[in-house]
Amino acid sequence: MQVLVSDPLEESGLEVLRQAGLEVQYAPGLKGAALREALRSADGLIVRSGTRITAEHLEEPGRLRAIVRAGVGVDNIDVAAATRKGIVVMNTPGGNTLSTAEHTWALLLALVRHVPRAHASLCQGRWERAQFVGTQLAGKTLGIVGLGRVGREVARRALAFDMKVLAYDPFLSAERAAQLGVTPIGQLDELLAQCHILTLHVPLTEETRGFIGAHHV
Repeated sequence: MQVLVSDPLEESGLEVLRQAGLEVQYAPGLKGAALREALRSADGLIVRSGTRITAEHLEEPGRLRAIVRAGVGVDNIDVAAATRKGIVVMNTPGGNTLSTAEHTWALLLALVRHVPRAHASLCQGRWERAQFVGTQLAGKTLGIVGLGRVGREVARRALAFDMKVLAYDPFLSAERAAQLGVTPIGQLDELLAQCHILTLHVPLTEETRGFIGAHHV
């Protein structure tokens, strides 16, 4: 069986596929007609975030029977169109959970400690320490919207920083919140009024698009 990989993937990942007996066509960057042609001769497709699979790509899918997103979301794949053609769409929701949570904290710490601005100032030959002291996180309140895999890992790390964690998630039970050590909040406006820092970990859907905006300021 042939698998088309249309986004960059580490060689170690490609080798896993080969060892499983699959014929791998590694062609990152395929677009348009070239991508459609390659899809028709493949049994499976692996994408990341760079390749967008639309209904047009799937009009004549040929042998294609499965599309796998090497990541969490499937927003770059027309799932409905694939389903109509009998093509299974899968993702790897736990694959980059820890990396995403750690990156969240890298950005959060850089923000509260003014690291980018301080670095730029220093590169210009200035030493403006007083302007970039930053904010201590211990004792502050972190608001998290979405307590899925990534949100939970972000919350765990917030507790290690001695922060209070408030969570807004309609699927979060009081029992699960207690297990995680977070305080559930029933309304978004209530969460915003109480937190010093806000982080969102929700999929991009029509319901979440523009979820936070000027009307909350």
